[in-house]
Amino acid sequence: MSSDRLLDTQSKVVDPAISIAELPEKLASLAKPVVFTNGCFDILHRGHTTYLEQARNLGASLVVGVNTDESVRRQNKGSDRPINALEDRMSVLASLACVDAVICFHEDTPLKVIKAIMPDHLVKGGDWKIVDIVGGAEVADNGGEVHSLEFKYQRSTTSLLEKIRG
Repeated sequence: MSSDRLLDTQSKVVDPAISIAELPEKLASLAKPVVFTNGCFDILHRGHTTYLEQARNLGASLVVGVNTDESVRRQNKGSDRPINALEDRMSVLASLACVDAVICFHEDTPLKVIKAIMPDHLVKGGDWKIVDIVGGAEVADNGGEVHSLEFKYQRSTTSLLEKIRG
């Protein structure tokens, strides 16, 4: 097989050890405009993938922020969450064609990451009011746009887990 045809989706995963200060340089090569979204993405489902495609269609590059395992545990999603470890969640996201970079954040919110990369578009799902989207004011003040995308497919990792356990 020709080496020019080999995929390397894992190159999209930004090393979790990288500092916030290094993010702008690390992501500088991404095509503009840059879209940013974030979440736990514990068990990837159709709702996630459709939402990520919708987000990516707002710009030329999509950066996905992922809560670390510790951050997920602080979200009160259940004592056994996340089901999948951070490295696995980041790897699965990186394999999606619509995703251009995957980074993690240790805090409860991605505000530090958003301020560091200052995306052109900040996106969350339709269950978020624009006024409540973390980093929205900062992005808007910088000339960017903030979006709350209507869910095309109502899916939930928590509901999937309840069904599996039942």
